[in-house]
Amino acid sequence: MPTDLKRDALAYHAEPVPGKISIELSKPAESLRDLALAYSPGVAEPCREIASDPANAYRYTGKGNLVAVISNGTAVLGLGNLGSLASKPVMEGKALLFKRFAGINSIDIEVDTEDTQEFIATVARIAGTFGGINLEDIRAPECFEIETALIEQCDIPVFHDDQHGTAIVTAAGLINALEIQGKCLETAVITCLGAGSAAIACMRLLVSMGAPRENIFMLDRRGVIYAGRDGLNAYKEEFANQTDKRTLADAIDGADVFIGLSGSDLLSPAMLLSMASRPVVFACSNPDPEIKPELAMATRDDLIIATGRSDYPNQVNNVLGFPFIFRGALDVRASRINEEMKVAAVLALSQLAREPITPEVLAAIGRESLAFGPDYIIPNPLDSRLLSVIAPAVARAAVDSGVARLPYPENYNPAL
Repeated sequence: MPTDLKRDALAYHAEPVPGKISIELSKPAESLRDLALAYSPGVAEPCREIASDPANAYRYTGKGNLVAVISNGTAVLGLGNLGSLASKPVMEGKALLFKRFAGINSIDIEVDTEDTQEFIATVARIAGTFGGINLEDIRAPECFEIETALIEQCDIPVFHDDQHGTAIVTAAGLINALEIQGKCLETAVITCLGAGSAAIACMRLLVSMGAPRENIFMLDRRGVIYAGRDGLNAYKEEFANQTDKRTLADAIDGADVFIGLSGSDLLSPAMLLSMASRPVVFACSNPDPEIKPELAMATRDDLIIATGRSDYPNQVNNVLGFPFIFRGALDVRASRINEEMKVAAVLALSQLAREPITPEVLAAIGRESLAFGPDYIIPNPLDSRLLSVIAPAVARAAVDSGVARLPYPENYNPAL
C-alpha cells in the first residue's frame, strides 16, 4: 500500500474518534417524563406486548431495521486468517455501507472461535435481536455449513455476502457483457479460476440462471476440478466436470468467459489469446487482478474486462448489492433471502446499467458522458437509483415466492 494511502487510512479510522460507526438516539430523552417512558416504568408496557406476541418486537423496537455484520475473522479481505478482532474494521465498514446506501442500522459482532458449531450456536442464540444477519469474511468450506445451518435455525434473512453479493454483481455484469459480445449465458463456456466461497456461489447462481454446468470449468490450486479427482470436498464436487482438461491453459483454450477469484497475474497474455473471439474477462482478485487491464487490452482489442478495483471501468463491487437486497428483504419482513430474490437483484442491476446514466452520477465520477457498452456493464456504486430499483425487485420476489410476512408496500419506494 502506498505510504500516503496507509497514512490516510489509519488517520481516517482513528480521528476525530476511533472507528466508523456510532449509536444515536431516535427518541427524546431530555425530561423526567421522557426517561419514565424510555425506561422504568414505561418500558414494561412494550415488554408485555412482545411477550404476548413476538412480532410486536418489530413495532416497539428497532429490530426491523437492524442488521448484524458477523465474522470470525478467518478470511479477512485478501489478508487471510487475521482473527476476529482484526476483522473489526472491515465489519464496521460494512455497517457504514448499510447505513450510507440503504439507511439500515447495523452493528458489527466479532465471534472469537474457529469452531463451526460454536459459531453457529453463538449466532443462532443472538439472532432474535436483529432483523437480518450479514455473514462476512468466513473461510471456505466452513462458510457454507455455517450459512446453511443459520438459514434453517433463524427466522430472519441470513446472507453470506462474500458468496452471494459477489455472485449477484458478477452475474449482472456478465449477462450484460455477453449480450454486448453477441453471446449468451446458455451457450457460453466459462472458466472459473478459484474454488472458494465466492467462486462456488458465482457458479451456482449462473447455473440457476441458465448456464449449463457442463460448460463450466472450475480450477483450484491443484488445477481443474474434474470428475474422479481425489481430495474434493462436497462443494467442489458440484463442479467436477467430465473432462481431460487439467491446467488453466487447457481450461481457458476456446473459453468465452474467464472469471478470476484467485490471485494476481495468473492469467497470461498467451492464455488470453487462446480464448474464443470476443471474450469476457472478470479479473476480480484484489488489489491486483489476475491480469492487468492495460496488459489485457494491449493483448487483444475484442474483449470486455471487469475487475474488483474502483480505478478501472466495470468494477465488481458488492456494495452494488447487499444494502439494497437487505432493504427489500427487511421492508417485507422476509424470513430468508432465497434464490428468487437473488435472481431479482441480478436482473434489476443488469437492467439499471442499460438505462441512461444521470448527470448526478456523471458528476460524482468525473465523467462527461458514459453509456451502456464495453466500459460500462455494471452500474456505478454512487448511482442513487440503486436503492429504488433493487430493493423493490427483491421485496416483490420475496412476496411472490412466499417468504415475506408483510404484503408488498403500496407505492413502495425506499429512496423516499
